[in-house]
Amino acid sequence: MIIEVKIPPLGESILSGVLAKWHVKTGDTVKKDQPLFELETDKITSEGVAESAGVITLKVATGAEVKIGELVATLDTASGGTTSVSSPASEAAPKAASPSAASAKEGASAAASPAVRRLAADTGIDPASVGGTGKAGRVTKGDMLAAAVTPKEIAAAIASAPAAAVPDSAPVVTAQPAGKRSRAKMSKLRQTIAKRLVSAQHEAAMLTTFNEVDMSAVMALRAKYQDDFVKKNGVKLGFMSFFTKAVVHALKEVPAINAQLDGDEVVQNHYYDISMAVSTEKGLVVPVVRDCDQLDMAGIEKAIGEVAKKARDNKLGLPDFDGGCFTITNGGIFGSMLSTPIINAPQSAILGLHAINERPMAVNGQVVIRPMMYLALSYDHRLVDGKEAVTFLLKIKQAIEDPTRLLLSV
Repeated sequence: MIIEVKIPPLGESILSGVLAKWHVKTGDTVKKDQPLFELETDKITSEGVAESAGVITLKVATGAEVKIGELVATLDTASGGTTSVSSPASEAAPKAASPSAASAKEGASAAASPAVRRLAADTGIDPASVGGTGKAGRVTKGDMLAAAVTPKEIAAAIASAPAAAVPDSAPVVTAQPAGKRSRAKMSKLRQTIAKRLVSAQHEAAMLTTFNEVDMSAVMALRAKYQDDFVKKNGVKLGFMSFFTKAVVHALKEVPAINAQLDGDEVVQNHYYDISMAVSTEKGLVVPVVRDCDQLDMAGIEKAIGEVAKKARDNKLGLPDFDGGCFTITNGGIFGSMLSTPIINAPQSAILGLHAINERPMAVNGQVVIRPMMYLALSYDHRLVDGKEAVTFLLKIKQAIEDPTRLLLSV
């Protein structure tokens, strides 16, 4: 029995994606529910699994644009099957070949190193079509990189450019030696991030206001209660739970920050779902932690840990991104001293946290060393005035420097 493997529906707003990676190759015997491929869309990366056990035949190459419902492979549930060595690229565009040519092609693919096979999967280039410079004509990693971008292709691109497009003062472009450059198509996620960031800068009247906060009180609380907190809750007490609570407190005090523009209307949010920026191998994502005003510190830490793990495991779904009111991004974990974060549209503001550094500070007429952090609030000036932005940052500063304010809501 032949079963069709199709791209599954992922939500009304997702119509297509890029087949980013095959976990199997033609001829492999797969098990029921075994991961088959990764699909990158402009919102999420999802995984396709086998509906039944059988021998798989790939119909679409890695990197191909596919639509929801499109056939990408077939499963033969009746065949015992043997593992084939043909690549996804060769399956996507089969060509007639003599028995001796097919045998040579299979032999070349089978002899390829893991690095060469990985590049073949990433680029869609069949190692059998590349001239090998290794021992006995074997294809090397350098051969595959050279095949991906060749000096001939660069020269052809330059030659085809209109002469008027290159001014006399333009620098001369020369081809790089083989293997020093490679090209890869921008992922759907990265394309979407790029579009959203540019759109936010073009559409919003974005402004950034700064302040600094003394982290001494929070650091002292963590040191004093960390062990008891872990024993009781099973998670560590981090800085993010303090800042999340401080943000909720500040949003209640300055509701204009917890609003957004929809055309010529102002939409006021009366809930506190906070988006948390998480860095993954495929880019920055901002899943939402729900009802932060109703969670205690342990609940916030657990929720942040859960969404961060889902993000890094590529397990986030569309509901994980919907409805955020405000975003917190922490560049400090990478050592950032200061930045101007870009608004996560359609939200009206974003808080940037930075590295904690000891600095000399004047306190009560004395110079003392304190652990200080810069805060940055980027906001849409069409909706939020400077007074409100400054007040919002001040409320966060006060809550972090004197955490008892969070308990008393003052």
